[in-house]
Amino acid sequence: MISLTDSQKIGMGLTGFGVFFLFFGMMLFFDKALLAIGNILFVSGLSFVIGLERTFRFFFQRHKAKATSFFLGGIFVVLIGWPIIGVVLEIYGFFLLFRGFFPVAVGFIRRIPVLGSLLSLPGISALVDKIGESNTMV
Repeated sequence: MISLTDSQKIGMGLTGFGVFFLFFGMMLFFDKALLAIGNILFVSGLSFVIGLERTFRFFFQRHKAKATSFFLGGIFVVLIGWPIIGVVLEIYGFFLLFRGFFPVAVGFIRRIPVLGSLLSLPGISALVDKIGESNTMV
């Protein structure tokens, strides 16, 4: 069992609520208020979970400058009131930021009994293989 500090527990809650508000904001036709609340909760929750210094180190690495600018720029665009463009920028930045984590996640999901067999279906396996092999930043 992983032990979490109180601030990490708060961060998990904030991140969870942030993801919920982001999803709910997209379901309600890109409601800019819900998306803005979700963005703020997600980023603040992330900083609570991994710590403020590690958050800054993660986002502001030289080789992740493009990804960070797209992600944070997307958050800014949502906050100023253009939710669809902002969400597209955020999603692109998110995939660039966490590109190195995708092969690990795909390898883990392939070992889960039901999900692993779903990922080996003909149409899905080619896409998952492409996602699983990309481990470098472009």
